[in-house]
This record gives sequence, C-alpha cells and structure tokens, in this order.
Amino acid sequence: MRILSYNIHKGFTVGNRALVLEEIRHAIRATEADLVCLQEVVGENTRHAAVFDKWADIQFEFLADQVWDYRAYGKNAVYDHGHHGNAILSKVPFSYYSNHDISVLPFSQRGILHAVTEDGLHVLCAHFGLLAWERRHQIRRLLQLLKDIPDTAPVVLAGDFNDWNEKSHLALIHAGLREVMQDSAGCVQKTFPARWPLLKMDRIYYRNLALKSAKRLDGRAWRRLSDHSPLFAEFAGAT
Repeated sequence: MRILSYNIHKGFTVGNRALVLEEIRHAIRATEADLVCLQEVVGENTRHAAVFDKWADIQFEFLADQVWDYRAYGKNAVYDHGHHGNAILSKVPFSYYSNHDISVLPFSQRGILHAVTEDGLHVLCAHFGLLAWERRHQIRRLLQLLKDIPDTAPVVLAGDFNDWNEKSHLALIHAGLREVMQDSAGCVQKTFPARWPLLKMDRIYYRNLALKSAKRLDGRAWRRLSDHSPLFAEFAGAT
C-alpha cells in the first residue's frame, strides 16, 4: 500500500504566479499511490474559473479522474466564491467518511477528514493552524478522534500540521502513533518551503501497519509545483 500526502496550494505555484494543476495531476499519478491525502484542494472557486482557461473547478475530481475511483472531500475554508479543504483519493471504496471542523479562528478554517476503507483502514487527512495555541486545541480534537478508533485497527494520519516545533508530533508519538520519516530516516523531515525546505510541516503517521519505506519527494520537478514538498510512504500491510 502506497500513500502520498501533499499540500497542493490550491493548484498554484509559490506566490500564485502560475496555475500548475495539470502538472500536479501528472506528478501524483507517477507515484502510483493507492491513497492520496491532499490539503488546500479546491472544491469550488467561481472567481478563478472565470479567469483561468484550464481551471478545474472541482480539483480533487480532476486529479483523481480514472485513477482513484473513490474520493472523500471536506470543506475547511468557505468563502463567497467557493471553498477549499482536504481530500482523500482512494483505489479502495470507502465504507464511511466524515469531516471534522477543528477551526479556532474565523480567519483560519481547518479540518480533519476521516475516512474508513472497505478493508478496514482508517485514513485521517489533517490541516492544522499556524498559531501554537490554535494547534494545541486542534491536537486535543485529533487525539479524541484517535481514541474513538479501535486500538487494533490500522490507521494512517497524514497532512500539513504546521508543527515546526514538533509539539504536536510529540503528543501523537505519546499517543502510540509512529511517523514514517522518523522511522526510516531518523527524524521528521523539513518540507516547507519546497524550494529550500527549512520547516518541518508535513507528516505521515501510522499505527498497526508495517512500514517498508518512506521519502520526501523533492527535486526540480516537485519544487516548482507547490510551496510544500510531498511525503510518500509504502507499507507492507497490517501488523
């Protein structure tokens, strides 16, 4: 099972200089991931649709088309001309999914999308806030969601945690999760900004799964697509 986590910056390059949604589509397909956890993916934007010739209004549908037949989407930020949030793309059907609003501030709308596949895998796609006290509230909400999942169930938690001081990371490790880059490379990885990664923002955590390998996807092709570097992990199966 191959999993990709990626903040796609609404399909734009750094500084919103160019729309690169088609290039993102090609790049994520090349990973051959079975599950894709996306943050900052647009569900609707009528303003951009009127300006960009190649704008795909429902971005997660465009990215998933003919590869990932099953999609879950949760609105985080809602505005007059549309909304964006988290999405999970899967090659396995979902038996359940639900979006959890973890916003603390009206100008910082955040969420956790929780999906369960038909083979029993719990997948959580998260996007946390920029402020430390905001994240403290959000990690408490996340830990409560994890407590509601059976202890023996396989779990993947992926996303943009904005957690450069690793306090949320420590709370999740203490709760019994493991992080793929820490286990494969010895430490969580710097993923932001993608051109010169300085901050440890993005993670893939897991429980009751056997990790085979993990890596940060970088290089020239990835650096021009978003302000975040994606993470990729492969699992051998449940433990």
